[in-house]
Amino acid sequence: MRRLWTPAWIARHVAMVVLVVGFLGLGWWQISRATAGNNLSWGYAVEWPIFAGFVVYVWWREVRLARRSAHGAAEPPADPAVEPPPAATVGSRPAVRRPVRVARVPVDATRGDDADLAAYNDYLSWLNANPGARPGDYPG
Repeated sequence: MRRLWTPAWIARHVAMVVLVVGFLGLGWWQISRATAGNNLSWGYAVEWPIFAGFVVYVWWREVRLARRSAHGAAEPPADPAVEPPPAATVGSRPAVRRPVRVARVPVDATRGDDADLAAYNDYLSWLNANPGARPGDYPG
C-alpha cells in the first residue's frame, strides 16, 4: 500500500477525484438545463456520469495493476531450479522477439510468358537504376 502514496500516485488520486466531481457536477448542471426545457440536455445528463464511472474504472484498474506488480516483485521465486515462463507470457505486455529472417530469392523475369509483367519489371529495374529520374523519362 505504501507504493500507492508516492507523489505520482497522489497526483493520480487527486486527478481522479477532481474529474469525478467535475463530471458529476456537469451532469447535475445538464439535468437542471433539461428540466428547464432543453431536451438535448437529457442525453448529456446521462453521458457525464458515464464519464465519471469510466474514470473510476480506469483508476481502480491501475491501482489493482500496481498492487499486483508490487506483490509479484516482493515474492521470491519458489524454486530456482524451475525455469521462468517464456518471455511472451511474462507480465501483461507483449514480449519483443527476434525478427524472422526470410531468404529473398531473385525472381527470373525471363521465366514467364507474360510480356506485360516482363515490361513492367524492366520499367521497375530502370527506375531502380535511375533514382533521380521521373517516370516520363523512361526510354521504353
